Amino acid sequence: MAEPVHIPGPQGPLEAERTAVDAATDAVVIIPGSGPTDRDGNSPRMGVSTDAYKLLAEGLAERGIASLRIDKRGFYGSAEAIADPNDVTIEAYADDARNWVDYASSLAPCVWIAGHSEGGLVALVAAQEAPKNLCGLILLASSGRPIGDLMIEQFAANPANGPLMPEIRAIVTDLKAGRSRDPASLPPVLQPLFSAGVQRYMIDLFSYDPVTVAANWQGPVLIVQGDDDMQVRPRDADLLERAMPQAQRMDLAGGTHMLKASVKGDPFATYTDRTLPLHEELVPGIVRFLDEMSKPH
Repeated sequence: MAEPVHIPGPQGPLEAERTAVDAATDAVVIIPGSGPTDRDGNSPRMGVSTDAYKLLAEGLAERGIASLRIDKRGFYGSAEAIADPNDVTIEAYADDARNWVDYASSLAPCVWIAGHSEGGLVALVAAQEAPKNLCGLILLASSGRPIGDLMIEQFAANPANGPLMPEIRAIVTDLKAGRSRDPASLPPVLQPLFSAGVQRYMIDLFSYDPVTVAANWQGPVLIVQGDDDMQVRPRDADLLERAMPQAQRMDLAGGTHMLKASVKGDPFATYTDRTLPLHEELVPGIVRFLDEMSKPH
């Protein structure tokens, strides 16, 4: 049965949903992707409704694997942990992830961090100072390129953004160099995307090269990538795989960024229809990986 649990945060409690399983040997801490994404994998403010993380936790529980689905500091159940949800760094998220790994050791002796999208970078950074009971990482649709580069590609993929692309490229270049912009000087359509608080976060976020961080992790890792992902591409998984020769890889045929099978003729269906199931290969593949890693080598 899933239930909310808490650990101390900077200014108030951090909250997660615990799914305990009797006699579990593995527990998975699920780290959400970017922005206001909740522990179920939904982002109501962005019109995203997937239940992807909830479905993942339920699927793992059916296979005997416990889990924690976290709300990031400043959001949802963890709203009181900090006053401004943009006043964060990747290292701060990573520190929270380590603390959740420590908590999850009460669920199972072997704890894994499963980071989705931007959460994959958080998982990699968290593993740089790995808690003793961290057994490995599961990177779900995680970028192998600096996020600023990925963001430019994502904006450019929409033809409607064409007239804005020179300005977007200039903003990202400035943020990568640690320079912020006055939001009032930006085109009105871009001002909400690059508010002062968001820019502070992006300067920190853009400073990480996932490949450089990944090369420092020598432990077990599973890289999961859908070939129909509009946000993170298979070449991102290629980059991560090259940085971590010990990694195993699972490619989801027709898999989207939301870890579900794409719906023909409706590229955004998996972003808006929470009733769609996870990709049929996802949970079995994760379970196989955990089983294999638990065997003596």
